[in-house]
Amino acid sequence: MDWLTKFPTMDGAQLTALKKAIDEGFRNFTRAYGESFETLFQPLQSFMIWTERLLTQSPWPLVLIGILAIAWLASRSIKIVIGSAAALLAIGYFGMWDDTMKTIAMIVVATLTSLVIGIPLGIAVSRWSKLRAVVVPTLDVMQTMPSFVYLIPVVMLLGIGKVPGLIAVVIYAVPPVIRLTDLGIRLVDADVLEAADAYGASGWQRLANVQLPLALPTIMAGVNQTIMMALSMVVVASMIGVQGLGQPVLRAISGQYFTLGVFNGFAIVGVAIIFDRVSQALGRRLQRHREVVHG
Repeated sequence: MDWLTKFPTMDGAQLTALKKAIDEGFRNFTRAYGESFETLFQPLQSFMIWTERLLTQSPWPLVLIGILAIAWLASRSIKIVIGSAAALLAIGYFGMWDDTMKTIAMIVVATLTSLVIGIPLGIAVSRWSKLRAVVVPTLDVMQTMPSFVYLIPVVMLLGIGKVPGLIAVVIYAVPPVIRLTDLGIRLVDADVLEAADAYGASGWQRLANVQLPLALPTIMAGVNQTIMMALSMVVVASMIGVQGLGQPVLRAISGQYFTLGVFNGFAIVGVAIIFDRVSQALGRRLQRHREVVHG
């Protein structure tokens, strides 16, 4: 009756041989194509370095004014601007300005990269059911996999540094914008699409002038979730050399420095609230604008 109590498993020697074969295959792949991948991501690295230097080496009053100006243009809310200013001034007062700017640079670049990848892919998924049958299960796996797992292949392929961390953040953060772009386009009323067809709109005109504007609130929700997931990956990415607020938190955990961890944790929360409020306000403004134009 052993078969009722003992689950059948692969022979230990066979399992070891399989693991060794997979590991060796991945090592050979990284040796053969690692430099090619580094060259491929060189523009992304340059953009990341430029953004980080812009935020950390510019005079802090100019950076503060620039961030508040962007917050105002996106939200048109004086409350959000005042709250953002208070949070950033508190961060600077407690000596976390440089780390915060490095984190903001990482989030900005990761979010832009995620949007460049995610929105076109979401549009493609909404249009082709066969592609959707492949992409949606892949996104399910990506969103249920522990965030630490993303670091393993990235580090083995590209080593430790800004770009591997950025790629890990993008992989972790891109699923929401793909899903919600796909959802927003598919939820557009069929009657509206029929009306566009009746007016002789081409497929591109229907997408650009009807589907995307109507799906914009849902897409903006995806952008908001992508930003939040990128921020949640900050501490994890610090394990592979990504500078910013995550490294002090990691150092506080390993060294049991309570105040260091709490202060930098509050700084991450402050940055998250700024991004969240500004992106949500922008989404509401775009929705009102669309209703005025079309209604």
